[in-house]
Amino acid sequence: MKINDVISHLEILAPRYYAEDFDNTGLLTGEKFTELKGILVTLDCLENVVDEAIENNCNLIVSFHPIIFSGLKHLQPIDYVRKAVIKAIKNDIAIYVTHTALDAAKGGVSYRMAKEMGVTNTVTLIPKSQIIKKIITYIPINDVEKVKEALFSAGAGALGNYSECSFSNEGTGTFKGNKHSNPKIGEKLKRKTLEEKALSMTFLPHLEIAIKAALFNSHPYEEVSYEVSTLENTYQNIGMGVIGELPEALKVEDFLKKTKSVFKTGVVRSSLSQKQNIKKVALLGGSGSFAIKNALQSGADAFITADLKYHDFFQGQDILLCDVGHYESEQFTKNLLHEYLREKFSNFAVLCAQARTNPVNYF
Repeated sequence: MKINDVISHLEILAPRYYAEDFDNTGLLTGEKFTELKGILVTLDCLENVVDEAIENNCNLIVSFHPIIFSGLKHLQPIDYVRKAVIKAIKNDIAIYVTHTALDAAKGGVSYRMAKEMGVTNTVTLIPKSQIIKKIITYIPINDVEKVKEALFSAGAGALGNYSECSFSNEGTGTFKGNKHSNPKIGEKLKRKTLEEKALSMTFLPHLEIAIKAALFNSHPYEEVSYEVSTLENTYQNIGMGVIGELPEALKVEDFLKKTKSVFKTGVVRSSLSQKQNIKKVALLGGSGSFAIKNALQSGADAFITADLKYHDFFQGQDILLCDVGHYESEQFTKNLLHEYLREKFSNFAVLCAQARTNPVNYF
């Protein structure tokens, strides 16, 4: 088993394509074709986490936050970032990061927050737009089913709760190969006219390479004609935050007590909301002030997130804003990754880091 086998499964859970542009996800240290010994899952990859990996003979650390976020100009051990990176490299330990790729995934960070709070009927709070792509290709009628099946197998035509979706219409195509061509249908230097079908399917962009490969391998033409475009539509299964409902409405005080207990936080900072009861709840792990307006527009009674500033709370009159702390809002991510990897790699040691990584202390 190679480290790359683990990475392949992590990119099914949280494809890197959907990480934010500012982020630094993926393999930060190590060689992906190294034999896997064990996996240590953590929220942050600090030096004490690397020590724990060494102690437990784990040569892959799967971290939510990237220890390397911006460029390093040298590797002198002068701060916590460089110390962790140097120790990982010295001990041949690979570090893989999911961060905002897992934030954007359905079932990711915010969905796990909702699960812990007992919030159900969840949907993505801010679904991404311009994510869905469409491919159109032109195929001789007798070869349509072969190409269609190949594209389905590569992931085309699958969105949300549906799969094997396509549309086709018939028409007449013409082509003429030059003297260097080698047509599988017709003859070079002679125009060929035949009945074709235009086949179109939608797909998600992280599958584009595989889908094009499937098209080229299954299509009968020497030169395959196709078009790829990006749709304006939003896609509900990729985006930031979630919104759902509690099984029954709670009074504000009871909701705050529940929130404090679930997130095991020293304090919940909340707004002076006019709400009396909380039923519809939005959640977003990490710094979520940018999503306050989305939570309001979605009709949420409360919004659980972190890193709210003083002036953010002025927006909390018609919604109960709850800041539980950055670490606290994302703490369950470690459990999410641990459970996922244990299921996929039951024959390998997949450990949940015990080292403390929360830099905030409550007095």
